[in-house]
Parts: sequence; C-alpha cells; structure tokens
Amino acid sequence: MARLIGTAGHVDHGKTSLIKALTGIDADRLPEEKARGMTIDLGFAYVELPGIGRASIVDVPGHERFLTNMIVGALGVDVALLCVKAADSVMPQTREHLQILLLLPVERLIVALTFADLADDETLQIAKDEVQELLDATRFAGAAGGPGVPPPRAHGVG
Repeated sequence: MARLIGTAGHVDHGKTSLIKALTGIDADRLPEEKARGMTIDLGFAYVELPGIGRASIVDVPGHERFLTNMIVGALGVDVALLCVKAADSVMPQTREHLQILLLLPVERLIVALTFADLADDETLQIAKDEVQELLDATRFAGAAGGPGVPPPRAHGVG
C-alpha cells in the first residue's frame, strides 16, 4: 500500500504543475521558487486515494544544481511519478533521476507524459517509445506500456 509518492524528472517537465492539478496544492512554497518559476527545495502535498487513504506527495527539484535535494526527497518513496514532457521526451535529468530511483527501494514507477496537448501524435509516440526504451532494461520495464493518461493542465487537458 503506497503512502509516499515522489516526483522525478527533468527541470520544467511539469512535476509541480501535475501535483497542483491532482491535489490543488502548490508545492512551491518559497518566495525564490515563485520568483524563478523553479522548484529549489522539497515541496509537499497530500491526496486521498480510494482504497489507500491519504498519501503524501513529495515534489523534488528537477534542476541538476539541486540534485542533493532530489535525492533527499526520494528517500522512503514507495511510488515514483516520473514526469516526462512530451515535446522534449527523455532528457538528462530524466535519466539521472531514474538512476537514483533504481538505487532506492522504490516499489513502483508511474510515467506521466506531461504537456501532451502541446505535442502532435507523432511527437507523443516518439516520447512514449523513448521512455519505454529507457525503462526496458530496468525493474520498471513496462511502466510506460499502458495507454498513458496525460495529466490535466490548467484548462484540463494534457
């Protein structure tokens, strides 16, 4: 039973926006984060899940300069939510965050292709294929194999 969900992924791939869309909570709480439009420190939210109850969510920074904060935030995570911006696909911090998750006892990985509404069908398929290829050689193989549900943006799509 998952109780701690942690984000992972490249900078500006929609981790904080996804949390806000799912929970209504803005995990960026520091004035500097708001001013820069970038997560710097760990952010926190919670969500009620059917059959599980309340799950905590930790939002980690995606920028390489804040990798230590990402590692601290990923400790103890049961389920990782790997955010991949459809138009950008797999990027350096996507790979780096995945490698960190593989060193930890993370039970499950869920892939969220974010900003899917801004990508055409071909670009979206390329992103799905690249994520699947990245995960195939890991214990998370198959995590990107489902149909994919683009998370809602401010207007409710992708």
